This record gives sequence, structure tokens and C-alpha cells, in this order.
Amino acid sequence: MARFEAGGAELTQLGASGNSAILLELGLMYATGRNGELDFVTAHKWLNLAVHRGCEAAKCHRDNLAVEMSKSQIAQAQRAAREWITKH
Repeated sequence: MARFEAGGAELTQLGASGNSAILLELGLMYATGRNGELDFVTAHKWLNLAVHRGCEAAKCHRDNLAVEMSKSQIAQAQRAAREWITKH
């Protein structure tokens, strides 16, 4: 898997390209708190988008993360992913 050395803001801008590897990296960044911000809802959103773009590795990470989240948080992440898809 490719590793990206860009910061969170740069990766988010790159994520708009829909590249599944970048979307996966964004999900992992938020899931682990790398770059300072731990955010499971945002992590789930990016991982879900990576799965949507065909990244099989993201599915396992997303499913493992979902175990730690409430149904409300998962629903919020899914709404955010749908909104992102309509914009990109």
C-alpha cells in the first residue's frame, strides 16, 4: 500500500480526486489520530468511500472501526459519505 507524506489538509484536497488509496489513507489517519485528530465518524466516512472506489483493504478497517461506534455515529458517517459522493 502506498504511504502519503502529505498532511491532513493536503490529503483531504487529494481525496477529492476519488483515488481509493488516498481515501484509505485519510480513513486510517482519522482512525488512529495521526496528525492529531482522532475522529471515528470522519474515519468511517473516508474508509467507506475507499470501499466504494474499490479498495478491499478499506472494508476490513471500516468494519473493525464500526464495532467501536454507535449506530448514530455510523449513520452520520454514511450520510457524510453520500454527501461527498454527490459533490465529487
